[in-house]
Amino acid sequence: MKNKSLISNQIATFYTKASEETRLEKGMGIFEFERIKKLIERYVSTSPLKIIDVGGGTGKYAAWLAEKGHEVHLVEPVLKHIKTAQKRNHKLKSKFVIHIGESRNLKFPNNFADLVILHGPLYHLQKEEDRYKTIKEAKRVLKNNGIVLGFAINYTASTLVGLLNGLIHKKTFFEMCKSELTTGIHDQPEDFPWLLAEAYYHKPEELKKEFVDQEFVCLNMYAVEGIIWLAKNYFANMLDEQQKETLLQLLAITENDNNLLAFSPHIMIAAKNKIRMENKDNYFKRLIKNNGKLNEIDLGESIGLNENETRSCIAQLLSEHKIEYLRNRNCDYSLVKKRIK
Repeated sequence: MKNKSLISNQIATFYTKASEETRLEKGMGIFEFERIKKLIERYVSTSPLKIIDVGGGTGKYAAWLAEKGHEVHLVEPVLKHIKTAQKRNHKLKSKFVIHIGESRNLKFPNNFADLVILHGPLYHLQKEEDRYKTIKEAKRVLKNNGIVLGFAINYTASTLVGLLNGLIHKKTFFEMCKSELTTGIHDQPEDFPWLLAEAYYHKPEELKKEFVDQEFVCLNMYAVEGIIWLAKNYFANMLDEQQKETLLQLLAITENDNNLLAFSPHIMIAAKNKIRMENKDNYFKRLIKNNGKLNEIDLGESIGLNENETRSCIAQLLSEHKIEYLRNRNCDYSLVKKRIK
């Protein structure tokens, strides 16, 4: 598939000219890289996971996760990034798998991954329907109770930068900020070619809604940089261990504060894939007919569920008080009998 069919020419041109590889090695990028790794680690277990890193650029995060022993699949639409990721992968002992592709059409089967990371897709999809397709695809390839980590640019990001460095008084920059604040739409002004190409800047509550609408359970919202990047001497502070510790403590206290999320240039949502209702309902119907003949795991297999999916169905049915633990021949779970008052 040709690159131009995956992303717009404007986005392809921007990333061909810009260096995503070095962006995370200088300025704010250094701290962004370390911070995002810390956030991802909160949702990565020590046991090997299947992870899809969608829009993972040149593979820095994919390489880091692969070195930790996980099965990592990098999905990336920019050919320049693919080539850099291939060079990086060649040097690794624990390699990751590289796929040319994009977020709205993932080439993975249903129930494939334990964790999906949406690193760049939500930045660049200006149409709501495309962002919903991306989130729907993440849900499809996730296992029951799998986790998705979605990263977005805050709708206030450019405005805060413009206020701090004076660019807010440049007409084209101000017009761009007004668009981001009122519609979320970001378009690169011609006289600011170094700014990000066409993108969408989220309000925190809007990001959460897009995932909840797809029947994800929001586990938490996180500020990536948080409010600490506004410190007067931020870069110098982060190079001083004592001052850095002060700022990191402040970040830890405020990272989930809904009232302060808008001050962080980037935000992250952690969301859990709800058990698919059709699986639970089908399992319950089969359990009614089973009458203790098959054990609970074999019963799940009879309708195409693996052990984890079956146990998720059981947990949900127990929480709904539809079944109870009660040994009944081969099966340890029975329907809850109506009690006579």
